[in-house]
Amino acid sequence: MLTKTEERKPQKGEGKKRRHPGEDGEGGESKRRGGEEGKGGQGDGGRKRLDALSVGYFRRVGERLSEGFEDNEEREMFVENVLTEVKGKATVVSMDQTGSITLQRLLPLCSPDQVAAVLAELGGELGSEFKAVSCDRCGGHVVESAVRQISRWIESSATTEEEEEESCGALEAQVLSLSKAVKDNSEEFIKHVHGSHVVRTLLHVLAGCLGPARTESRPGAKERNVAPQLTDFEIPTAFWYELKSLTETLMDNVNLSVIDAVASVVFQTMLTVCHRKRPKLCKQLLKRIMEYLTSRNAAPGVSPLLVFLKDKASSHLIETIIQLSHKSLLRDLYKNHLKGQLVDLALHSIANFPIQRLTAASAKYKLFLKLFDELIQGVEAILAAGHMGVIVQLAESCAESEEKQEEMMQCLLRAFHCAEPGSRHVSCLPLFMSLITYEVYYHSDTAEGNIQTEVPLSSICYHGSRLVQALAKFKERSLLLSSLRTLSPADLLTLASDPSGSHVLQALITTSSDKGRGKILKRLEGQYVQMACSRLGSRVLEAVWNSATVSHRQSIAQELVLSESQLRSDQFARHVWAKFALSHFIHRRAHWQEIQTGESKKRKLFSEILE
Repeated sequence: MLTKTEERKPQKGEGKKRRHPGEDGEGGESKRRGGEEGKGGQGDGGRKRLDALSVGYFRRVGERLSEGFEDNEEREMFVENVLTEVKGKATVVSMDQTGSITLQRLLPLCSPDQVAAVLAELGGELGSEFKAVSCDRCGGHVVESAVRQISRWIESSATTEEEEEESCGALEAQVLSLSKAVKDNSEEFIKHVHGSHVVRTLLHVLAGCLGPARTESRPGAKERNVAPQLTDFEIPTAFWYELKSLTETLMDNVNLSVIDAVASVVFQTMLTVCHRKRPKLCKQLLKRIMEYLTSRNAAPGVSPLLVFLKDKASSHLIETIIQLSHKSLLRDLYKNHLKGQLVDLALHSIANFPIQRLTAASAKYKLFLKLFDELIQGVEAILAAGHMGVIVQLAESCAESEEKQEEMMQCLLRAFHCAEPGSRHVSCLPLFMSLITYEVYYHSDTAEGNIQTEVPLSSICYHGSRLVQALAKFKERSLLLSSLRTLSPADLLTLASDPSGSHVLQALITTSSDKGRGKILKRLEGQYVQMACSRLGSRVLEAVWNSATVSHRQSIAQELVLSESQLRSDQFARHVWAKFALSHFIHRRAHWQEIQTGESKKRKLFSEILE
């Protein structure tokens, strides 16, 4: 299935996908400072810069690190030698691009006491120097990398050697020193496009959960839309108290969370890590932030929250609050601030995203029924605005809550002009997948009558695919299946080979009953070879095979083996040939059938257990 990330993808007529400022180390602040930084070569006018010989040395160190080491002794000696060169000029090295990259790669190979020594030099005697390094384009990455090494604390402290215990204590002390520096200069840190990243990493470390390290390269579209996987680790007791102290200091600057986009992301990180590791603390923070947001001045009779929902910086924060909120907070949010405003907000280019989050979060509560009754009134207007994420999320919440499914389906039929006459119902699937009304799709000038000409399946779009996948989870999906069965074999092949359509076909076939699946597979006969030779079609065919009965598998195999040479030589189909054991099917049919029957019984047994 496609993942739940489409809400950020723009439709025609909708603005570009929103991005967090500073989420990859770049942003408005660095652009504003561009002219100023350009004068000083590496970024700040008159500071000390690494000389050419040193730059060459650290470049060679990087090359040596890429080669790897034969044993631990060789690696330890190499690390010790490099750190000797770094000593006394760690700040200058960290703020140089080549030196920064090399140090980031070296620190994971260092022992805790070596990391602590680097941090101690970067921070100075009282930690007062941390701010300058952390707010540097290159230096911030080094501080982050060094702080992340504390995740190895429990591993090191598990030994009985006193030296290891002391070294862990030294690293712990440096992390606490950095936290103190952040608290002393919290406003400057959280507003700075680079310093804010250090604060976010510090929050993760103090909470005891880390995601993948930040890199300079921009993530691809898939990586950008997927939440990073966090890994939990044990923390020293002092970190437990320090996290509470740091959050208290950050809350003193809660006003920045709604006026500064970079600071807003820091508050989102704070809430996310606390929700994972400190639920009670998170609940308190959510309450306090909501109290602040709802206490601001606004027009008489208008909730200030309506203003914040339409702002780029604060709307992201409100999304996070909604996702992490408990039932009573969601209920209060709707009752006192959003009731009667949902359709207007869903039509707004920014506010529609928090409405999607609210619709998703309320699916497991009775609150969803009130949201649905309000949003359903504006479905056609929301479609016209191109905010398909709202419609898709509404359908997904209907599927999850198992409520309002019939009303949702009827509303969509009316919106796409295929509710009346009833003969138009069978055309709903192409209309939903393309997000085009009946008259436009079938080039019909009248609002009445049946389809006069058969139109080849086309214009399948991402959000349309997501919508049908959500509808496929409804209890009653006979309309979708009836519509699917009216598609020609050529249309079914188009569907199977389309990046978005393939997920629809897979969802509808695999969730059908054996009888319903058989009817669809009957119409696919003659297309299996082409499906197997398609990058996407082969995936659909494998999914169909995994859910098919033995008789259905036998029919598929019978057709495929007739094109043995073509399948064996195709880059995609050869995997299908192997997974379906088609050579076995040709030469040892009885044994193949015995194996397939065993798999079918096993699958049926597991499905009964799960039910």
